[in-house]
Amino acid sequence: MFIEQGVNSENKFWKYLIGSVVIIVASFVGQVPLLLGLLYETMVGGKAYPSNNDAVMHFFEPNLTLFLILLSFVFTLIGVYFVVKYLHNQTMLSITTSRKKMDWSRFFFSFSIWAIFTVISTLLFYFVNPEDFIINFKPLPFAILVIIGTLLIPIQTSTEEYVFRGYLMQGFANLAKNKWFPLLMTSIIFGGMHLSNPEVTKMGNIVFVYYIGTGLFLGIITLMDEGMELALGFHAANNLVSALLVTSDWSAFQTHSLFKDISEPEAGLDVILPVIVIYPILLYIFSRKYEWSGWREKLTGKINIEEVNNI
Repeated sequence: MFIEQGVNSENKFWKYLIGSVVIIVASFVGQVPLLLGLLYETMVGGKAYPSNNDAVMHFFEPNLTLFLILLSFVFTLIGVYFVVKYLHNQTMLSITTSRKKMDWSRFFFSFSIWAIFTVISTLLFYFVNPEDFIINFKPLPFAILVIIGTLLIPIQTSTEEYVFRGYLMQGFANLAKNKWFPLLMTSIIFGGMHLSNPEVTKMGNIVFVYYIGTGLFLGIITLMDEGMELALGFHAANNLVSALLVTSDWSAFQTHSLFKDISEPEAGLDVILPVIVIYPILLYIFSRKYEWSGWREKLTGKINIEEVNNI
């Protein structure tokens, strides 16, 4: 059982608080190269120091900005590894899946189905509303983007999954001894993590319906499938394909993508539709393919620590 793998009498919740601090510190360490780059350009290059997150995103050449931002997730993932291994005496596999090894077929199925959907829906939006897009393709910058994105975006998305659907999911299970509380808390925190995203400034707080809803979706497929493989694949496809296809002046990632969205953003069906329509369809597809059952128990059931310790 996936969520129970981190639940035992020795794995107290205070350890997860300490571990979270260590992971946050590792993330800050990973941001040092970006900070040094900013200081160099302001002190030597004479540029004005960026006053907000949006200014930071537009400070460097887009590929360099993307590289420096994604680099911090490498350090964060290293922090997760050391916390899991040395503070909790667990393996990374134990916060990845309940299976004996990572099931890459699950990862690639989830990646493929969401990548295909993203490509088709993006092209559909382009052909229906061509005035909202401009062709942004530049061969060399795009080739560099493909390299950076392919190498580092899966690390970024995997880091977020390991923190939320792996580490914190099991941590809140230790605290609450049930499954609904970890699912709810990790989804809310995951949504809150996107508070500084420029999309929030442009579209308002309603965008949190999408962020928290996505967190719930990823948490549900993790609990139902007894592992993170599907969530890892979905998240990687979502960020990588989106970064390659479309950018805008108000998106979290500024990239040399194929298209640039020049429309004025508004929170509409594109925010609500995935949560109330697309995600339920994906849940149905996954549940049929992997023969999920026992939804109530897996999503809301109690965790008996004595039984877990005897497994």
